[in-house]
Amino acid sequence: MDELKKLIEALGRTFEEFKGENDKRIKAIEAKGYAPADMVEKVEKINADISQIAAMKAQLEKIETAMGRGGNGGGQSELDAFKAQHKAAFDKWVRKGTDAGLRELELKASVSTSVDTDGGFLVPEEIDRNIDRVAATVSAMRRLATVITIGGAAYKNLVNKGGSSSGWVGEKGSRTETDTPSLAEIEIPTKEIYANPAITQGALDDAFLDVAAWLAGEIAIEFNESEGAAFITGTGVSAPKGVAAYTMVANSSYAWGKIGYVTSGHATLLNDPDALIDLQHALKSVYRNGAAWLTNDLTLAAIRKLKDGDGNYIWRPGLEAGAADMLLGKPVEIDDNVADIGASAYPLFFGNFKRGYLIVDRTGVRVLRDPFTNKPYVHFYTTKRVGGAVVNYEAIKALKISA
Repeated sequence: MDELKKLIEALGRTFEEFKGENDKRIKAIEAKGYAPADMVEKVEKINADISQIAAMKAQLEKIETAMGRGGNGGGQSELDAFKAQHKAAFDKWVRKGTDAGLRELELKASVSTSVDTDGGFLVPEEIDRNIDRVAATVSAMRRLATVITIGGAAYKNLVNKGGSSSGWVGEKGSRTETDTPSLAEIEIPTKEIYANPAITQGALDDAFLDVAAWLAGEIAIEFNESEGAAFITGTGVSAPKGVAAYTMVANSSYAWGKIGYVTSGHATLLNDPDALIDLQHALKSVYRNGAAWLTNDLTLAAIRKLKDGDGNYIWRPGLEAGAADMLLGKPVEIDDNVADIGASAYPLFFGNFKRGYLIVDRTGVRVLRDPFTNKPYVHFYTTKRVGGAVVNYEAIKALKISA
């Protein structure tokens, strides 16, 4: 907690220093038409320091949250006993390749309800949770979006596109027919994501190696890199469909199936804070409660320099434990898969991603043990099926940079 407090204090001091130096830069530009190179360099250095301190603060908060999670106590049920046996058997299989009874224990521990023809074994529940937990701490979209788990190959549902109506009526008043809702079917197929971590047999023979922690960590890192990119830029063909992969249209021409955008009047964004305000209010008020900004770190560094009409910086650091950095009063999430600022690019999204984007995980992470392909290493070919798509198009808006 002391370390977190020190980081928060450092973040506050550094932001105050940044504001002072950036104000000097702005005044120099207003007076001379340019800012001296050393002044610009100093501002950029402090800006980078803010990004680093904010990232360290967020990481430390996640570590403290994870350490604070404990067991629920109580006695061990029969199912818990089978789960413990499954975990022990899985550990033995990972270390030695001995799989006696592991398939039966999968079924008894309710890890699996069927035998997968692809072979391999499903990881124990604890490893599965740890993989999801690590991925969620790193992936912005996993934190922002709604995440559900399914048992089949795809998720289907009907969503209301709007158009239904209601009315008030007295006890004896006539009831006229109301508009019927316009429904659309969404289908999110799951796509296969894989990791293939390797370790020597000698390391596996080491009794002090925490196999579960090693495997979960290796898999989570690989899954996160692939998923993080897919949830932003994936085409939907062999990966989830990312939020930036949908057809973008001017918000005045918004239609279901497309994402509306607001255009920045300045190609560098640096002189156009009004575009961010326009973007925020392009989102219907019903979605703004719970909305967040999504951008990459370079774009955020540029946004930090922007002021509103009263001369106030529109970005604010989170100066309390657990507090998010804020832009125009809404939290900011960083994902470097979002495009950089550039002509005709979409470097910034604002939306209620809980309502707008759905991530679908198919139950179970499956592992195949391969001690033959790359001796003396043992590879663990690990697969999971994941889908993702926009499910409410009016809940997400984008900023487009002028050409």
